[in-house]
Amino acid sequence: MADRIRQGSQFVFDGQATDPALLPIRFPRPSALSFALYAAGLAFFIVSMRNIDFSLTEFVRGFPYIVDLVSEMFPPSLRRVDAVALSLLETLQMALVGTVFGVAFSLVLGILASKSQTPNRGLYYLSRNLIALFRTVPDLIWALFFVVMVGLGPFAGTLAIMVDTMGFCGRFFAEAMEEVDKGPQEALESLGASRLGTVICAVIPAALPSFVNTALFSLEKATRSSVVLGLVGAGSIGIELKVSMDMFMYSEASTIILLIFALVLLVEQLSSRLRKRII
Repeated sequence: MADRIRQGSQFVFDGQATDPALLPIRFPRPSALSFALYAAGLAFFIVSMRNIDFSLTEFVRGFPYIVDLVSEMFPPSLRRVDAVALSLLETLQMALVGTVFGVAFSLVLGILASKSQTPNRGLYYLSRNLIALFRTVPDLIWALFFVVMVGLGPFAGTLAIMVDTMGFCGRFFAEAMEEVDKGPQEALESLGASRLGTVICAVIPAALPSFVNTALFSLEKATRSSVVLGLVGAGSIGIELKVSMDMFMYSEASTIILLIFALVLLVEQLSSRLRKRII
């Protein structure tokens, strides 16, 4: 490695003087426009901190209340552990069914939203906008819509997870299909294969590892999301947690939180093992 020594206004590399102006710039000087944008971004950040009442003093002052709440949560209560376990199982079932249906529909949307595979431009823009809509609206809002549509219960939550999964997986599926090698597709097309046959025989097998990876990640995401959906009456263990907190039964709430943590951890571990095994 070259020895670098500074002497006066010059740098010395292996005994040879070098003009600093000829050295590579580690941090290039921003232009006037870039500097103005950086300053505006910093000013907006500072204003945002003031508008949201960000205060370390309030955080420190309120910390003892959190300590009191945690102390009331322990030891966890096992009084209703059977009912909570059934709700936890319902949460997992919602996540699994919603993810499976969401991934299946995402495959169709992904084909239509892929520039190289879509039948026509109209379907391309329609599917792209549909995926953007599914991804933009939060799953909690979808749950409210489906509660109005099908009533309270896990079915509404499952539908919300399905739509949210379509927004998550549809985009990644489309991008994965656009990035696959075009050679096998061109070979099949030269043999007279149809567009659908090319997609099934060449595109999907090449993009399958990415599909599996995205689908498993969406299952992890759905497991966490399904807990929150219970807050609006869309089934799952979330309603049990809300009732426990509203009734100040903090020891039961801690049991529910620990069981949710165990479920999420279990799903993540299984998902990780499946990714390693399949991919």
